[in-house]
Amino acid sequence: MSTARPAPTIRFYPTGGIDLAVHEWPSDGAGAPLVFAHATGFHGRVWDAIVERFPGHPVYAIDLRGHGQSRAGPIDDWRLLASDVADFMEQAGIGKAIGIGHSMGAHTLLQTAADHPEAFSRLVLFDPVILAPEFYAPGPPLYTAENPHPTIYRKRDFASADAMIERFRSRDPYDLFDARVFADYCRHGLTQAASGEGLELACAPEVEASVYASSRSNAGILEAAKTVDILVLVVRAQHTNLNDFKSSPTWPQLAAQLAQGTDLYRPDMTHFHPFQDPADAARIIAEWIAA
Repeated sequence: MSTARPAPTIRFYPTGGIDLAVHEWPSDGAGAPLVFAHATGFHGRVWDAIVERFPGHPVYAIDLRGHGQSRAGPIDDWRLLASDVADFMEQAGIGKAIGIGHSMGAHTLLQTAADHPEAFSRLVLFDPVILAPEFYAPGPPLYTAENPHPTIYRKRDFASADAMIERFRSRDPYDLFDARVFADYCRHGLTQAASGEGLELACAPEVEASVYASSRSNAGILEAAKTVDILVLVVRAQHTNLNDFKSSPTWPQLAAQLAQGTDLYRPDMTHFHPFQDPADAARIIAEWIAA
């Protein structure tokens, strides 16, 4: 069951030339720290509906570089995201945490665990953006300035969070989202517009597009995965094709590359599993913590 928790404190950790924003909830128990990392284009507060189900754990939900309140420009190397997370955890004195990541955030936590074995005691990875080996083979760029990822054309400006909610609530894939998660995404995903009038996306379209364009930048992720020797649960959703935002990008053999990996295939869910059914995602996390 979920229990209301007070609003988090936001703290900023200097790393890699930016101030990394982390939303922090204190614990009313003795549970291990939980570290949450979100998907491309989102922010740390999309985890609120799950966070409130773990009052006995201190929780840290990161706004990854260029997202939420972690202001930064376009991203060309996913390894930098893992470096940011490691820097924050070291500064905050966090070790042996339970990491919960989704999509790009799941990729980031697995790389962090490979680079810093003391950081995590176990991981829950919802549909990590970690593809089959052939995806990382040398080749032409996925996207270019002349042919950018289509997210660069996202609507940037909104009069209010309510206007964003009204615009997207019935659109694919947002119509799949739990109502609470969708509202949190909109209300915490906007910032004061540079013009001083109205609001704009906290994750700028050019930043989001750059993440997709650089998704092959960490070609060593599969070799790094083989060095991670902690309990790791890989939760995979249905797969259709990589041009579908709702399709799982995760290599089905990923868990088998891990020393203590477990694969959980959920064809009843899309890539947005934690947003579709936060109660189910929380149940999976709780069972993995207790395993």
